[in-house]
Amino acid sequence: MLKIYFSAEDILRTRVAPAADPVWELVLSLHLLPGRGRDPLLAGWRRSVTRALRQGVGSPGLRLLLSLNPPRGYFPDFLTPYQSVSGFEAGMEAVRSTPVSLLQRDLSLLATGHTLPAGAAAVARGEPGTLRDLTGAMAQYRDLAIDPYWARIQAAVEADRSRRARALLDGGVEGLLASLRPAMHWESGVLQVRGYPHSRELHLDGRGLLLVPSFFCAPTPVALLDPALPPVLVYPVDRLGGLLPAPAEGAGPGTPDTGREALAALLGRTRAAVLAVSDDGCTTGEVARRLNISPAAASQHTTVLRNAGLLVSHRDRNTVLHTLTPLGRAMLNS
Repeated sequence: MLKIYFSAEDILRTRVAPAADPVWELVLSLHLLPGRGRDPLLAGWRRSVTRALRQGVGSPGLRLLLSLNPPRGYFPDFLTPYQSVSGFEAGMEAVRSTPVSLLQRDLSLLATGHTLPAGAAAVARGEPGTLRDLTGAMAQYRDLAIDPYWARIQAAVEADRSRRARALLDGGVEGLLASLRPAMHWESGVLQVRGYPHSRELHLDGRGLLLVPSFFCAPTPVALLDPALPPVLVYPVDRLGGLLPAPAEGAGPGTPDTGREALAALLGRTRAAVLAVSDDGCTTGEVARRLNISPAAASQHTTVLRNAGLLVSHRDRNTVLHTLTPLGRAMLNS
């Protein structure tokens, strides 16, 4: 179990990442890639990416990237720098600028459980060319495994952020931390991460905690091993409707009004309106009030939309929060 200790100052400085983190999604997806297709929401993605990787497997940078990210156990902290909260390029620049002492430490830790690839020695020396090859391989992998699915990844993360925002509004930061159950348990200033692979304590010491919702995170949340780095906890989100590539560009979309009229014709005006008001997350009572319909009607419409895979609903005590699935968002934005 991982136990994270909060002071009053830590609670004030705890926040949720502003969006899906492209570097964390990239690295964590590498860990899920070799697995057998137990998760039907990832099976199609895994097949597609594996086929594409076979065509680029000769790249030294790509082979190095895959070797540095075993499907189980430790992976180097330097591959997921804190700066990636500002975007992919900021993260890649941070990887290339990693101090040699940290590169050597991370690779030494990796070597305790895995055979290091041939290029690891050059990485440990901080050779600029090798680090450029490594970040170039990360960009190459991103192009084929992350970017085509980015809209779906973002939608799932945004749905989770809506849940956390609601918990924060209702209960403050402690309400936010309590909402992370069942994978985590908040009590008396300690956030306990259940199922963590080894026993560990992390004292935030006034730095706060950055919570990073992630599509590709496995069921157990992930923290950086180095306690001196800015504290980050990556946790899994509901994968909602699964992972499909974004629709190919066609002759061009219609106007938003045209799209909404078509959606109303397909779903009916009230259900299309329910879908629209759920864009940023909405409880059943709020749906009823915003659309001036009865709570029973709001519940009926959200049930139909949920059964169709357009909404996902999360119960918290006496309220149910509805957010869009990737399919629902795609239909709303079409």
